[in-house]
Parts: sequence; structure tokens; C-alpha cells
Amino acid sequence: MKNLSKISLFLTISFFCFTACKKDVVDVQPVVVTPPVPTADPFDPTLITSVLKDLTDVPIGVAVNLDEFTQNGAIYSSLVKSEFDNITMGYHMKHGAIVKSDGSFDFSRADETISKAGINVFGHVLAWHQNNNGDYLRSLANSKPSASGKNILINGDFEDGTATAFTGWTNLVGGTADGSYSIETTDVEPNTGSKRALKAIVTKAGTNAYDMQALGPNFTAVQGKQYRVSASIKSLTSAGRFKLVVQNSNYLENQLTFTDNKWKIYTWDVTINEVNPQIKLHFNGEGTYIIDNIKVEELSTSSSLSNTEITKNVDAALKTWIQGTMGHFKTVKSWDAVNEVYTDGTPSIRTGSSTGDTYYWAQYLGRGYIAKTFNYAKEACPDCELFINDYNLEYSTAKLDSVISLVKELQAQKVPVAGIGSQMHMSINTSTAAITNMFKKLAATGLKVRISELDISINPNNTTGFAPTKALYDAQATMFKFVVKAYLDNVPVAQRHGITVWGISDKDSWITPTFNRPDNPLMWDKDFKKKSAYAGFTQGFK
Repeated sequence: MKNLSKISLFLTISFFCFTACKKDVVDVQPVVVTPPVPTADPFDPTLITSVLKDLTDVPIGVAVNLDEFTQNGAIYSSLVKSEFDNITMGYHMKHGAIVKSDGSFDFSRADETISKAGINVFGHVLAWHQNNNGDYLRSLANSKPSASGKNILINGDFEDGTATAFTGWTNLVGGTADGSYSIETTDVEPNTGSKRALKAIVTKAGTNAYDMQALGPNFTAVQGKQYRVSASIKSLTSAGRFKLVVQNSNYLENQLTFTDNKWKIYTWDVTINEVNPQIKLHFNGEGTYIIDNIKVEELSTSSSLSNTEITKNVDAALKTWIQGTMGHFKTVKSWDAVNEVYTDGTPSIRTGSSTGDTYYWAQYLGRGYIAKTFNYAKEACPDCELFINDYNLEYSTAKLDSVISLVKELQAQKVPVAGIGSQMHMSINTSTAAITNMFKKLAATGLKVRISELDISINPNNTTGFAPTKALYDAQATMFKFVVKAYLDNVPVAQRHGITVWGISDKDSWITPTFNRPDNPLMWDKDFKKKSAYAGFTQGFK
């Protein structure tokens, strides 16, 4: 019994030792290291499921050009229609795009742009110092010039050549165009003794106007001299059109449009700035055309008119342009009446010598052209909203204050100014305090306020070897967000007319060709993918 007791005691102690050792093993837990949770991208555009125009009651617009619809295809058209409430045309509603050298109007490209966009239009612009038909406007200071009567173009009458060709002429059909050329011997210009004419049948107009073109012989010109280019044309298509072009390295065009199928002489007074240009016919409209007796003649030196006569001519031209344009675009109810009135630096009303497409209305009408523009526009469209538009208002306090002072001056004269547009071509380095100050001052006028041409540069200093980075894109997104939020915080609801961004894709931005620098200032990249800027813009509304 004694021995058994010892054995029992031993077994009991052993059991407890075993269980105690087992418990110690179980209690030793492995150390688990939890990896840090990745920080979410605050400007991830893929998380945005709504479109811009559905974010807010504030109208969201975009600048467009006809070429961008043509070159970028369905994706461009789809973004314009799905994301935005309205468009502003970068070029095709301006004086230089519509007014021809004889003072007549051609709205075809603007109409085509409106058709392709399919949404509302903000009118841009009635009076600006750039993008004018400068040749026509400058001619108002002279008596009507006369042609010399000597045709310096060889075989413009198409009489020389073989039974199948014209001497000095090359007729081309390429690109996406489809058509043909032939020698017309029956339906030629009457009463001229003509026996042959050029006949062009455009079955399909190409993507580019020059896809189907007739190239005439080069001729000798005096650089900087005015010439009259004329052609006798019969269109068998009442809605036909093609371009009359003078070009060697310098491209000059005159878009011709036709309303009937009768022979008519079309004239074009143009300043030629090269010595060996060529006449070209660019067929950008489907139809059948017969062309005869193309002439290039020197214009005689014009005698100057008195200052009173010049002022009267320019005033009449301004009124005709404004009221003719607004009368055509009857559905457009908001317009930039005057654009970029002030110079930079110490602001003063822009004036100077007019060259090329630059024409200073103030040179002949003084600062009175501003009030005239608003009043002529209101006569044409009593229910339209008319804006004064300028840039660097967020940068230059002097310019901002000058615009506001001008608006008060116009209001005292009962001039119908509805609002002020701030272009806001800015950069990631623009002062946020200056932006806020601008919106507060503009809102204090009580007028409508619109951001009219917004883009944000990420390479304002033209850095050598520039390449965009995530940090730059995030800085851009932050600035887009700030601009939108500052607009909403400082401009009362009743005064918010809208925000327009100046383009869709980085590849179509005006900044790179204008300043010759790489940049990425918009909300979509060159492949039409949303950037961080898109997310930043949307967050500004939250």
C-alpha cells in the first residue's frame, strides 16, 4: 500500500506537470503584423459616376471647334452632348470666320458646328480686336479700289490645253473625297467668247477641304499688295459651296456659297503677302460646279476718305455685323458683347495699328464702340443677356477694378450690361486669395458672373524636359476644386450664369500651339480619359 501510494502520488504529479506544460504551449501566440491600409487616391476620376451637367443647377459649358468634331470622331461628340449644357465656339462665330472680303456673311461653318453639337450655344463674340476680317474692315477707310484690268493669272480661262486637260492645272481627288473633273464646252460663261470651262462633280466631300482640289498655276505677286481675285461660277447645286484659295506657304481662303444655278461673278479683294502664290479650288461641299474665267488683277491705290466718312463706315459695319449675326442665330440668348477691352499692365482701352486679322474698333470709334456694341445687340435681341469678357481678372487687381469701373460707367449710361465674364486661363500657382477677391468684387456689382474660359496650366514656366506627374495632376485637381468652390461660396445663386471650360482634351488645347510649350491644362487627356482634374472639378460642387 505504501508503494502504491507512492506510485499514485508520482502519477498525480506527472499528470499535473504534463497539463501545465501543455497549457504553456497553447498560450504562446504568433505575432501577426497587419500591413498598412493603402491611402485612397482623393482624386480618382474612375469613382465619378455622374456627368458634369448633372452635378449642379449651374450651367456647365465647353469650348468647341468644328475641326475637333471632324478629327476626334464619335467620342468627342458624345462627351460634348453627355457632359455639358452648352457650347462656346472657339472661332466660328467670330467676325473673321463669318464676314467675307466683300462684307457679306457666311454662316455655314458655325451652323455645321451647332448641328454637330446638338446643345445650347453661348455666343462668342461680337466685338473683339482679334479674329476679324481685317482686309474688309480696313477697306472701309478707303474709297472703293478698282481692278487694273490686267489678268496676271495664266490660263485662268481654261482655254489652253489638250482635249482632256488644262495647261498649268492639276486636278486632284484624294483622302476621303469622291468626285471627278471634266472639260465643259457647252455650258460656259455666256457673252465672253469662252469655249472651255472646268467642271467639277463632288460626289462626296472629304474630311479635309483639300481632299478634292484643283491646283492652278503660280503667279507673280508683290508682297503686301492688294489684288482682286474673281471667278465666274455656276453651281448646279443650290446648297453647294467650295473655297477659293490663294496659297504658297501663306494660306488665304474665301468660302463661296451658292443659292441658285445661274452664272455669277464672285470677287475677292485680298492682300497677298508672298511673291509666288497659287490659285487653288478646295471643294468642301457636294455638288456640281462649272468654273470659268478666273482672274487675278492688281488693285489701284485707293484715295483716303475723311475721318468723318471713315467713322461712319466703321460704325455702319459694326452695326451690320452685330445685327446680322444675332439675327441669324436667333436661338442664342447669351453673348459676349465685348471681349478683352483692356490692355495688360496699366489698363487702358485697346487701340493701335490694325494688321492681319487684328482690328481695333476703338481706333475709329473710340471707347464709344463698347456702348455701341451693347446697344446694337440689344436692338437685335431685346431678351438677350450681354456680357463683357476679359482675362487676368484673378491676377491683376488693376484690370479687375478697371472692368468694374467700366461696367458702372455703362450702367450710368443705361447700357444693357447683364454680366461679367472672367476667362480664368490660369495655372496651379495662381493665388487662391486673389481668386476669392475677384469673385467677391464681381458679385458686389449685382450683375451675372460667369467663368467663361477656364483652364489650368501645369507647366506655366515652360520647364525644360517637362513631363506631367501625379503631383502636378493632383495640384491641378486641387485648383479646379478650389475655383468651383470659390465661385459657389462668393457668387449668390441668382448671379451664377455658368462655368465654361476651354476645351475637352489636352491635345486640343490652345495653350500648346500659342505659347509653344507642352502642357496639360484640361480635364481629359489626349486619349479622352478623365484626369484627376475631372474629379477635382466635381468635388467643388460638394
